[in-house]
Amino acid sequence: MDFNMKKLASDAGIFFTRAVQFTEEKFGQAEKTELDAHFENLLARADSTKNWTERILRQTEVLLQPNPSARVEEFLYEKLDRKVPSRVTNGELLAQYMAEAAGELGPTTPYGKTLIKVSEAEKRLGAAERDFIHTASVSFLTPLRNFLEGDWKTISKERRLLQNRRLDLDACKARLKKAKAAEAKATAEQELRVAQTEFDRQAEVTRLLLEGISSTHVNHLRCLHEFVKAQTTYYAQCYRHMLDLQKQLGRFPGTFVGTTEPASPPLGTTSPTTAAATMPVVPTVAGLAPPGEAALCLEEVAPPASGTRKARVLYDYEAADSSELALLADELITVYSLPGMDPDWLVGERGNKKGKVPVTYLELLS
Repeated sequence: MDFNMKKLASDAGIFFTRAVQFTEEKFGQAEKTELDAHFENLLARADSTKNWTERILRQTEVLLQPNPSARVEEFLYEKLDRKVPSRVTNGELLAQYMAEAAGELGPTTPYGKTLIKVSEAEKRLGAAERDFIHTASVSFLTPLRNFLEGDWKTISKERRLLQNRRLDLDACKARLKKAKAAEAKATAEQELRVAQTEFDRQAEVTRLLLEGISSTHVNHLRCLHEFVKAQTTYYAQCYRHMLDLQKQLGRFPGTFVGTTEPASPPLGTTSPTTAAATMPVVPTVAGLAPPGEAALCLEEVAPPASGTRKARVLYDYEAADSSELALLADELITVYSLPGMDPDWLVGERGNKKGKVPVTYLELLS
């Protein structure tokens, strides 16, 4: 390999000279050209933007892909400029296991039917998660990476050049001070003028790039709105899928009979267990069908003598059969409980209509 020994020696000399300059500046033994306050503020804001962008990028990657091994694999594929293979989400994998379990344990049994319904919901949740990860990666992570790997590298390169120009300028100032002869002073003054011009030119280039950080903030703000929109859509889909699943499971007679820990209601509602424990109970009517069956003859049930409670409907609910009462969001109904009734359900009355209503769709009022 052909080495240019003169260039190598020159570079080594420059490196040694600048190391000496840095040392003397630290000890206050050498003159240092200071940048103006505005320029220093631009540098500080750029450094802060870079540092926080890196942190937000890393934590968002953890949010979208908690598995560190999977993140390393995706990073390697990205660096090799290869397409990342499609990966099954945890929800989709759970759906697969539940479907296989239902097939083996009996798809016609109550447990098997429920497994199938839940697996279908988990599959939809997994698909929603996949869409969210893709959208967030394209609209949020990619712009952040582009800034760090593009704009920031350019800014860092120009800042290094500016640092070198400043050191050259300070070295010329030092030589001019040490010059004694007229010819040496003239040469030093000429070198100083050239160094000053190069420093000013590089400072202007660097300043323009640093002021461009404002545009970066505007771009990241737009991307952040896109990320929030994608996350909102994802959670709305999850809520809708689980609400549909809850309605479907509520139509399985006897599925939750004997359950001691009913599902948690949405925020802001009274828990089913507490509601069932505090609701007035109607005495058993002779000939009344078991409360878990769809054949409840609710028309024969009168409100309890101990009184009833009012409840506000939180969400629309479509009755699955004639034993249930359809609900509209924000309407007020009267509710009470039957002896031995599933704690997830209450009897609701609206005018002359009566039927079972799910507790998780209600906010019980005092």
